Amino acid sequence: MSNPVFFTPAGNLDQQVPGSTFVLGGAEARHAVTVKRLAVGEAVDIADGAGRRITGTVTAVAPQELTVECSGVSTEARPDVRLVLVQALAKGDRDELAAETVTELGIDAVVPWQAERSIVRWKPERAAKAHAKWQSVVTAAAKQARRAWIPEVRAAVDGTGLQAAVAAADLAVILHEDAVRPLRQVLEAWQEQQQSGDAGPREVLLIVGPEGGISPREVTRLCDAGAVTALLGHHVLRSSTAGPAATVLASDILGRW
Repeated sequence: MSNPVFFTPAGNLDQQVPGSTFVLGGAEARHAVTVKRLAVGEAVDIADGAGRRITGTVTAVAPQELTVECSGVSTEARPDVRLVLVQALAKGDRDELAAETVTELGIDAVVPWQAERSIVRWKPERAAKAHAKWQSVVTAAAKQARRAWIPEVRAAVDGTGLQAAVAAADLAVILHEDAVRPLRQVLEAWQEQQQSGDAGPREVLLIVGPEGGISPREVTRLCDAGAVTALLGHHVLRSSTAGPAATVLASDILGRW
């Protein structure tokens, strides 16, 4: 069984080497000691959310601290092809459920999208709180999945902001029930084109609409900005299901798994 993972801010593990000691504090230490009830002698991983991880053994516990002797250090590189879920705001916390699930599946970033047909609205006075909640959900999911990377929750975008993101991406795919080409075909064709081009990090946006679907006007504007539509299976999926399904398929086709 894999070791439990606890997070510390990026940079805190830079000086760790086998044999060194690391003291975890704050909320993560309280969770390790009071909820997980870790004891002296147990194995644990500490990650900085930016790819660096130490493996070690608990040598001391206190209500606010967990002391770990480092036995190994590793750095997980980011994938060459990075997946970003653009998730339309949806009612019933289905948008947060999507963000949580794709984090467990390996997404690199999520973008909250205020779509035209989104019932949920992030008013200016609550946008910061809502964004922080998404980040908390994603962080907890990364811990559950034993990840070394915590996906970035980017600033929420409206239609204009999403058009700009589409224009900047290497590939932007709108998951749409009226599309003609299957997502597999779209991804495989793009991957083949990339093999003859310059190597380097590339970013793929997977765009999921709200409960009422993406409006025709939004589809047109996003396609004008460079997006393509793709069909995800034969059935209409919920807003909370489409992103995870696309993430699984894309991770397989693009060699991330």
